[in-house]
Order: sequence, then structure tokens, then C-alpha cells
Amino acid sequence: MENDFLKVIETRRSCRKYKPEQITDEELKAVLEAGTYAPTSRGMQSPYIVAVQKKEVLARLAKMNAKIMGVTSNPYYDAPTYVLVFAPSLANNPVQDGSCVLENMMLAAHALGLGSCWIHREREMFATEEGKQLMEEWGLPEGLMGIGALSLGYPDGESAPAKPRKPEYFRVIK
Repeated sequence: MENDFLKVIETRRSCRKYKPEQITDEELKAVLEAGTYAPTSRGMQSPYIVAVQKKEVLARLAKMNAKIMGVTSNPYYDAPTYVLVFAPSLANNPVQDGSCVLENMMLAAHALGLGSCWIHREREMFATEEGKQLMEEWGLPEGLMGIGALSLGYPDGESAPAKPRKPEYFRVIK
């Protein structure tokens, strides 16, 4: 079965090296809109998506994440855009809803020729006072938890081919 969308799924890889140039507004909008079409529990559309391109805020987020990770390097791989996903902690399925949003955006990014990588530790980052202050500055409602983020930009180099899929990855019971 040949299908362009299935090829996008098969060829998407995490990008950990980005060109410094910023993505276009049209590319960013397409990625963000793809996130809004992710399935959510009971169709509630509970997640919130925040795209950050302001250098001072990127540096602040990288420092917060690195502190939790225990490193001095940039956990967002110096991408020119970070996309953060939040969801109400009391939603039916906040982690699942936010994860679907992140996956849709990664697939859209790849389809557009952009690189992305799922970044962790946003839950811990935005549970801090500094994180709560940022969410307030961004006009987000109270009660949200960080689900994850994407580093996003133009890949600097070719991605590695997919590893072979493990045997017996799935089963069909009839």
C-alpha cells in the first residue's frame, strides 16, 4: 500500500541539529494548526499550544529545562522555535491529549521539510514558580500542566534512517 501520509510517518525522525534561520510564519502556522486537529478526550480540545521564537524567552526556557536535566547544554538543541503544549491537570486525559497534539505537529513539520524533536521536562519546568509566572505572562489559565515541547526548525544535515522495527511489534487477534 503506497500512501504519502504513511511515508511521512515512516520517514520522520527526531532532529537534534538545526540551522539558525527562523522558519516562516506560514510554516509555523501550518504546524500549529495541525496540532489543533489532534484527537482529544470527548472532543474537549483541552490542550494549549504556545510557540516561542523570542530569543530571550528561548534562552530562559533552555536554562530552566537544562537545570532539571542536570546539564549546561541546550535541551532544545538550539532550535529557532520551541512549541510548548499544556493541558489542564484535571482534564480527562491531559497527557494523552497533549501527546496527540505533539505528534500531529511533528508529522506536519516533517511533511513541510522541517525538523522537530519531542522535548521532555515541561511538567517539572512549569510546576515551578518561574514556570507559573511564564504561563501567567502568556495569558494561560491556571491549573495547566506542561505536557511536552518540540524543538522546531530547518534541519542542519540529513537524518539517520529508521532502525529496523522489532520483531513481533504488533499482533493481530482474529
